[in-house]
Amino acid sequence: MNELSSPIRPPRRLPPLSALRAFEAAAAHASFQRAAAELSVTPTAISHQVRGLESTLGQPLFRRLTRQLALTPAGLRLFHALREGFDTLEAGVQALRARAEGETVTLTANTAFVAKWVLPRIAAFRSACPGIELRLHASDTLVDLARGDADLAIRSGRGDWPGLATAELMAERYAPLCSPALGLKRARDLPQHRLIHCDWQPNASAPARWPRWFAEAGLAMPKARSRAAAAGLSFSDETHAMFATLAGHGVALLSLTLAAEELRSGALVQPFGPALDTGRYFLATARGREREPAIGAVWAWIAAQAGQA
Repeated sequence: MNELSSPIRPPRRLPPLSALRAFEAAAAHASFQRAAAELSVTPTAISHQVRGLESTLGQPLFRRLTRQLALTPAGLRLFHALREGFDTLEAGVQALRARAEGETVTLTANTAFVAKWVLPRIAAFRSACPGIELRLHASDTLVDLARGDADLAIRSGRGDWPGLATAELMAERYAPLCSPALGLKRARDLPQHRLIHCDWQPNASAPARWPRWFAEAGLAMPKARSRAAAAGLSFSDETHAMFATLAGHGVALLSLTLAAEELRSGALVQPFGPALDTGRYFLATARGREREPAIGAVWAWIAAQAGQA
């Protein structure tokens, strides 16, 4: 039976909402005056509302000190309950307002993935999902999806994150890439060229770093034969490392996924292997949210794009 029309549901036994709001604001500020400023009423009105609430509940909620309010144990319990309830109400109202203004879905991914994989596909997204505004959060710092810091995330790893629904998108491999202008053909010639390095997150399970590449290639990490090669280049962002590689400043271990267009056009070449397996890309959201219409639409679009790639 629909609860809204059920004749057996008893009415809620709540004090007036205005009194609850006045108390919650006064408790948050420990001041009738500041609560009055928040609610755009007078301090006297706040005081009357709180006293009426105390009378209704049959117990004091504040100890009135000389220049300060202090919550009683009962007041503290009520404050925590009201704060949680009002936060939930506010979130629900904001969600309805956002829906009325048009759906917005926030997608978070690392800066290189946003720049090289998501942005080139924005025109396709607008065509596929015309009623959804996609907000991109480009950051190498992981956000809390369960807390709602973002709606969707593209992450690399194993995809076994507690509390999240995931879908595997694609494998990720890194290989030595360079400008064809360098004329590099053989791994043994690497000491003649500058190696470009890129930072990895400390918790990365299989980072693509040069020592690892030389080990998997069965080669000793070469000693630079020239001052230029010895200097090297290091970047905190993979996109900047790619720009330096395109400009011919050296050889970098770059994502074959993110450099796909540069490899197709010939702006970059992979002169030799091996390619390093660094894990897989996954699409993730807080469990259950993949069934929300807007999030589900973006989820399906990203999965389709990954399949085409």
